[in-house]
Amino acid sequence: MKRFILSAICAMFTFAMVSAQEAKTDKKNTTTKFYIENMSCDHCIQTIEKNIAFEKGVTDLKCDLKTKTVTVTYKNNKTSDAKLVTAFGKIKYKASVVKEEKKADK
Repeated sequence: MKRFILSAICAMFTFAMVSAQEAKTDKKNTTTKFYIENMSCDHCIQTIEKNIAFEKGVTDLKCDLKTKTVTVTYKNNKTSDAKLVTAFGKIKYKASVVKEEKKADK
């Protein structure tokens, strides 16, 4: 009887560990670069950082005034590129996703 209970407990712990690992893979992060057409000053950066950084799922945000881009890292299961473009629109900034060009091997 003791062996059966011990085996059942081991099986439960194994199942719990496998389930926890599967849950972690569902929460992958994505990094997307957005071009912000009307970002022109430090006040714009402050507004974006104040608002977009607190959007659901956003884990990191970096603004570059020279290139007028904002790089956002977010959790796939919480938000998407389209939702972030909408969030930029709510604070009066026109955003579009920057397509990264793949570099050819030389």
